[in-house]
Amino acid sequence: MREPHLSRFVAGQLSPERRAADLRRLRAERFDVLVIGGGVTGAGAALDAASRGLKVALVEARDFAAGTSSRSSKLIHGGLRYLEQLEFHLVHEALTERGLLATRLAPHLVRPVPILVPLPAGRGLRNLPARMFRRSYYGAGVAAYDAFAGLFGGGRGMPLHRHLSREGARRIFPSLRADAVAGAIRYYDGQVDDARLVVTLARTAASLGATVVSSARAVGLVRQAREVTGVRIRDLEAPAGSPDAEFEVRARTVIGATGVWSDDMSRMLNDVGLRPGIRVRASKGVHLVVPRSAITGETGLILRTPSSVLFVIPWGGHWIIGTTDTDWRLDRAHPAASARDIEYLLEQVNTVLERPLTTADIEGVYAGLRPLLAGEADSTSKLSREHAVFEPMLGLLLVAGGKYTTYRVMASDVVDRAVRRLGGGPPSRTADLPLLGADGYPAMWRDRADLARRHGLPVGVVEHLLERYGTLTRDLLALVDADPLLASPLAGAPEYLAAEVTYATQAEGALHLEDVLTRRTRISFETTHRGLESAEHTAELMGAVLGWDAATRAREVEHYRARVEAERQSQLMPDDATADAARLGAPDVRGFAADRGTDDAELPSSR
Repeated sequence: MREPHLSRFVAGQLSPERRAADLRRLRAERFDVLVIGGGVTGAGAALDAASRGLKVALVEARDFAAGTSSRSSKLIHGGLRYLEQLEFHLVHEALTERGLLATRLAPHLVRPVPILVPLPAGRGLRNLPARMFRRSYYGAGVAAYDAFAGLFGGGRGMPLHRHLSREGARRIFPSLRADAVAGAIRYYDGQVDDARLVVTLARTAASLGATVVSSARAVGLVRQAREVTGVRIRDLEAPAGSPDAEFEVRARTVIGATGVWSDDMSRMLNDVGLRPGIRVRASKGVHLVVPRSAITGETGLILRTPSSVLFVIPWGGHWIIGTTDTDWRLDRAHPAASARDIEYLLEQVNTVLERPLTTADIEGVYAGLRPLLAGEADSTSKLSREHAVFEPMLGLLLVAGGKYTTYRVMASDVVDRAVRRLGGGPPSRTADLPLLGADGYPAMWRDRADLARRHGLPVGVVEHLLERYGTLTRDLLALVDADPLLASPLAGAPEYLAAEVTYATQAEGALHLEDVLTRRTRISFETTHRGLESAEHTAELMGAVLGWDAATRAREVEHYRARVEAERQSQLMPDDATADAARLGAPDVRGFAADRGTDDAELPSSR
């Protein structure tokens, strides 16, 4: 008999069989709420609606978190710089959500990360007033940050800040140049594997009865008179020429949570003469990944740049450095990092490092697009990070903007509007609803040594699993017990187990090689080979679950190889236009054409 916690796990499995069954449900049933977009906001909205007892469907054109939601700085944070901009409501909201995630909703996925705020140096008595002012100024800001967290943070979940001298700062971060800092302030924020949180949200929604399908692209709205009554969907996994590939899904309310593709959904309304009242602008953010050995430090860093801020964040055996903040009007499905972006990040981080980084230090690079509510500002760094909900047509709600950290608030707001349209219902309960893997996590972490001993694994391996799956670690251990070969390290990425690939395919909705190497794991940016040395082993493990023959395995590996080579080429190009052209040299594994912000009304992906 399975343990009690596994019944909900089984209900939340996104297996190949579950996908086939959910496709049948999409064709046959009418839903209270149909959510388009499987990023953090869409998955959060599906969970919110399902937890209220509504009949819910969630469709995603590519993979869950394929867009912005897997390409962030991996922080759950209140936005320290918003205090400087006097946007107290944003800080209040974000710190509340940070506290909920770290203490109640997802303590297995969100954990504290210490961050230093270096205080710029300036020697001599003449610079003393400036140094004192900067310490007081930044100190007051961080103290206010902690105060907001304590008063409104839903349970702080983070240690308090601390002032450090120059010597104290360099003790915990020896790579800081002595002449670059006069001291520092250490504070804490939250860290998360962004793609993993999104998959967990989608699975939790599925465990509550939601129909959840990826590789299902919205290609048009279904209307009766001036009311939206559904969406036309194309199954991108259907065989070429299949008459069943495209079908209609009926819904009482459609929620569009498509991030930087929000304007595409808006254009679906043009033929009925409606103005959607929403415009989203894409801001490109590029991150570099370097090995932990390249920088010596026990904390992260936050640095002021000419246009914004730059984070240097510890990430396992690596550092993540980013981000940029520039306008992007090219391919939204595959934003490309250019040599100029990489040079800028290296130049900024090297202003405080004793040993400057070079391109030879870089293990990985990734680029994502922030969906910003458009305004009159020329600079994307000045556009709104707030969110908004619009109802451009009866039966259609659009949610856009916002921050990753506040996804739950965005989801609650748009589902509140849907519930009012449906005649009323209970309020959101997601503030008290732990995600799959959260229940019992603290106790399981305490017992990790015993768990490792019982399953014959090193404690470090069990810790790795617990920090990625929480109490669902039991289910990976069950796979290992049934097939000890799955306890072997994955080829080319020894920090991951082969079992994690099998599990991603059996339970987490992974359908293609890049889903596993880029989002279920982060091998694509954590290794200098960008996942190429793991590709064949991963394809074998996935193929055993999905029934791939040798030709299919080879095709998946070749698609992934072409993607990696195109990304590498783009990162050698001098500017956005040439980088974009290089990145488009690789075909999309799901058969997408280039999405360049034209009037094509199809929705390529999620936020």
